[in-house]
Amino acid sequence: MPTAVRRIDQFVPSYVLHDAIGNHVTQLRRLLRDAGYESDIWYEHLDPRMAGDVRSYTECDPAPDPNRLILYHASTHSEMADWIMTAGAAGQRIAVDYHNITPASYFSSWEPKAARSMEEARRQLAALAPLFRGAVADSEYNALELAEFGIMGATACPILLDTSEYHAPPDPDGATRWPGDPLWLFVGRVAPNKCQHDVIAAFAVYRRLYAPAARLAVIGAVTSARYKKQLSAMVDDLGLAGAVDLAGSTPFPELLAAFGRADVFVCLSEHEGFCVPVIEAMELGVPVVAYSAAAVTETVADAGVLLGDKDPLVVAAAVNELLSDRDRTQTMIERGRARASGFSFDQTSKRWLIEIDRLATA
Repeated sequence: MPTAVRRIDQFVPSYVLHDAIGNHVTQLRRLLRDAGYESDIWYEHLDPRMAGDVRSYTECDPAPDPNRLILYHASTHSEMADWIMTAGAAGQRIAVDYHNITPASYFSSWEPKAARSMEEARRQLAALAPLFRGAVADSEYNALELAEFGIMGATACPILLDTSEYHAPPDPDGATRWPGDPLWLFVGRVAPNKCQHDVIAAFAVYRRLYAPAARLAVIGAVTSARYKKQLSAMVDDLGLAGAVDLAGSTPFPELLAAFGRADVFVCLSEHEGFCVPVIEAMELGVPVVAYSAAAVTETVADAGVLLGDKDPLVVAAAVNELLSDRDRTQTMIERGRARASGFSFDQTSKRWLIEIDRLATA
């Protein structure tokens, strides 16, 4: 029987402010320390705004320590993976927390270099698979994907969120910054797998058939500049200039203002390992219409309108049917808030404490 560890260190390739994985890592360190473990965060790439109580992985000795478990957050290609391989091969206890790796096929036509990096990330994960002594995944979808790498027995344990942060004061100019009647909202990285082009196409139909004063806000950092350029051209070609705001990354108070103004959150993404913005929308009382794909299906569950077809006319009609029925809209808002409450830190931390004990004795 292995000795229970006293230290659980997290290794994360990129530690970024207002990033789902970065926030999760921060909350997990808080939970680990409160549970009595020594715990540090080791990074490869660091957002300067996150500097402080974190350290570069290059400063860490890979020699095995029987009292330590390393939890590796897998989501991207990383030089850190070589360090993990060295430590694991030497006998260090290693576990993985899998946040999903976007399939390269979504980026091959837009960002070939990024696509190659995604392919390499999958090769790295497959090479590391025999070394992992435990595995956690954000969703059942991710857990099933880990099995394809030969990593069996992964437990689905939701990403840690502090949903109370969403109730901070929004930007007071939000009503001016985010006009529209109604206002559609999508939040997520500008990336081909997120399919913002499908949202824009559906919005164009909705505006033409149902609500000519409607507006769409698309918020998120740009992962593919080429894809973003094509989205801008699409907006112009469809005559939507002034009606669609490709806002890019926005300060958190402005994001909260957008959620506060939004009438519906429309997600037509084809590949998500969890989809935190859906929970954000639910927590803030914005009804969700989403394409049923990847992990979105289980994240939304019965708390939103799930579509099996994202033809623009189908999506536009679904949004119109929802927003035209006040009772149904209110029902979805209530279901959404109930669903989001299940992902609060108080709830998910209990599940994580069970996983921590399992990993610590594996």
